[in-house]
Amino acid sequence: MNRPEGGAHFAQGPGPDELEFFTHKEDPVRFAARFGADRPSPERPSLLARKVILGAGWQVNQYRLPLSAQGDPQAYGTLEREVAAAVALERRYGSERYGEVFTRMIGFDLEAPEPFIIYRIHGGEPISGRRGALSVDEQHRVLAQLALSVRLLEDVGLVHRAIAPETVRWDGTHVRLTEPYGALRTKEPRSAFGTAPWASPEQREGTGVTDARDDLWAVAQLMYFLLSGRADKGAGPPADLADFRRLAALDHGGVFAPLAQARPTPAELMRLLNVSDPLATAAGAGDSLGRARAEYDAQRARKRRELGLDGHADEAITTPPAPARRSLRSLLGVPPTANGAAPAQPAPGPPAPTRSRLCPHCLLPVTFDESMLITISAKGDRVPLDLSTEHRPTHREDAMRQAFHRCPHAEGDRSHELPVPYLTNGEPLSIALVGSSAVGKTHLLAAMLGEIEQGGLKSYGLTCRPLNPASHRTFLRERVQGLHQGKKLASTGQQTFARFADGLLVTGRGATRPVVFFDLAGEDLAEEGEVTGFLMGVGAFIFVLDPLRALRLPFLDPVRERNKLRRRDLGDEAFTTVLNRIPRRGPYIEAPAAVAVNKSDLVRFDPSVDRWLGRALPPHFDAEAVRAESRDAYAFVSHHASSAWLKPFDDCARCTLHFVAATGGQARGDEFPHGVRPRRVLAPLLSIFAMCGLLPGAEPREVGA
Repeated sequence: MNRPEGGAHFAQGPGPDELEFFTHKEDPVRFAARFGADRPSPERPSLLARKVILGAGWQVNQYRLPLSAQGDPQAYGTLEREVAAAVALERRYGSERYGEVFTRMIGFDLEAPEPFIIYRIHGGEPISGRRGALSVDEQHRVLAQLALSVRLLEDVGLVHRAIAPETVRWDGTHVRLTEPYGALRTKEPRSAFGTAPWASPEQREGTGVTDARDDLWAVAQLMYFLLSGRADKGAGPPADLADFRRLAALDHGGVFAPLAQARPTPAELMRLLNVSDPLATAAGAGDSLGRARAEYDAQRARKRRELGLDGHADEAITTPPAPARRSLRSLLGVPPTANGAAPAQPAPGPPAPTRSRLCPHCLLPVTFDESMLITISAKGDRVPLDLSTEHRPTHREDAMRQAFHRCPHAEGDRSHELPVPYLTNGEPLSIALVGSSAVGKTHLLAAMLGEIEQGGLKSYGLTCRPLNPASHRTFLRERVQGLHQGKKLASTGQQTFARFADGLLVTGRGATRPVVFFDLAGEDLAEEGEVTGFLMGVGAFIFVLDPLRALRLPFLDPVRERNKLRRRDLGDEAFTTVLNRIPRRGPYIEAPAAVAVNKSDLVRFDPSVDRWLGRALPPHFDAEAVRAESRDAYAFVSHHASSAWLKPFDDCARCTLHFVAATGGQARGDEFPHGVRPRRVLAPLLSIFAMCGLLPGAEPREVGA
């Protein structure tokens, strides 16, 4: 069934309206619907709640983000996080009897003009009405089921954060937690949430990272409330805790401890309570990506063996003797030393002004020559710059920072120039984004530079300045600011001569290096013409993979149809053309590469994707986490697409894979109606920097191989 524009469709007429949404499996469904009156949702300040009658009489609860509240940039993200948690619980436990400890989700639509989520309406009343009135048997069942619910949440990597007397329902037989509107993934930074005594001290203060044991604190405080008939202060164990024998296991187990690390895990608490743990005895669902993950492991092991990175240097690939033969260390970007150890990073210093640099456009050497300096006027005129009479050092330095240097090899319509800092700093690094037209290269580059502009690389020990202030301002104004305002960027036009889109001066490991980004039209990259001659000198590649073209997932078909795209089993033409053109040593391409699975928000609810896309990048580079994400991304693409889409990983000696989302949502016409929310867009770039030796603390040889 085709999904109508806007997601939810309300067909006005004499009969009921219609409501279309997606199930937890992302299957589209449509019901006749009658809508009740809107009411505030105190726990979700930006949302409105209402009863909806679906079909012949199925009554459900809907929470939606009205147009009037969509000016709040946090509101959509909060709803999206709730949907992700509800989908994860429904997918994992929807068919299990013990899954009834959660409020069950019916469906959602995050692309509707007013995004929403729908839940079942369950029986029972808030358990607050039973304080001091539970029988001994009921006390045991409530505690056992609450411990089970936290254990189940932990298994899908969630912390509920909203367990309290008014949010837990009791029907005389079963407890049921309220909707996961406050849920966070485990090990995410805590944000201040909840009140005493139900929220733990760490959760109330927003310190550290989330932990399943945060919810155990709430369980302990709730049980004390139910047995004593009053709420404690929430600073630690209640003063009269010893008066309640039914709470002895919680007391002796340390569940009332103020710090999460001092409390037992949910599984340990269940053992203390002598409660059966269904996850400990269940056979468990098979890993649908297990075979693909094993393929990644085998391919990576083979690469490391052939590159001599696994301790078997005698089996490493060698190339035929040649005057310019490069060693394995050269292949990995690590200069050799007499004893084979990686040399210490030389102290930073000003580069020799006469040192030649390879022009990234025409790939011919350019030596700094002050007589070749120019400035570019607002009208684009090239004006010679004469600094021979400028003897003030600071003025001279400022003029050089903004000036350009004509390339002496430029001719006719291929006239070009280089920012002077490109020639007067460390070894340049050129990075090309590769992919067919409309895969999102331009949006991804704009999102990357937007994150950098907001200081996204500082925590990794990198500082960035514009390679040329004027051209950088133009890129920010025309690309980055437009994207941040929710505008869809125009496609990159074809060129007759490759020019980089923007450049930065990146300082890391003490040295400052120019980094330039090439963003060419997909049509140019797919043809082996003169315009792609610059590829011979590119230092690193980011291959941008489009799920709409690659993945065999039926729920993407309506999006493909709306965007007039077709799935391709033969891979991306631009990938193939570029990979076939780049020089190799032996079977592998030397230049480091990253595969960015862009538009990952389209598949955000798959557990392998959600594991990464749902989390912010860590503040420090973690090579083990990069390998784990690469393994998941490889397996996900391998399972849902043809092997042709993984050609960059197969062909490049060092390659990482990442789930990213440049915009975080789908465009409608020329805009993104719910704004843009870039996610993990710096992950591919950080891996490239690590592989190129730019990232402090990262071992270049151990990233991507």
